[in-house]
Amino acid sequence: MTVEHLDATTFEDAIAGLALVDFWATWCGPCKMQGAILDKLELPADLAGKVRVGKVDIDREQPLAVRFQVQTIPTLILFKGGQPVERLVGVTRADVLVEKLRQAAL
Repeated sequence: MTVEHLDATTFEDAIAGLALVDFWATWCGPCKMQGAILDKLELPADLAGKVRVGKVDIDREQPLAVRFQVQTIPTLILFKGGQPVERLVGVTRADVLVEKLRQAAL
């Protein structure tokens, strides 16, 4: 799975379908743990090719963090059709992420 680094110019396109976006910062220890989970995330065949996974550095992209009211990091937001459908705050295990993605794909 390739995790895309998103910014203001790439964000809207990335969330147009089904997307999981990690709002994080370089100085955040739990964010590094979440990043490692995302980097190793293996999607099952029924989700492969249907989900985009991205990261937004809140220090570089503050307007996006403000827009989605990110107050604690890491925060993962699941988007479907450009709209947020679920928010996960704190480090979230891979199996939980896959299940949330599977539910959103229905």
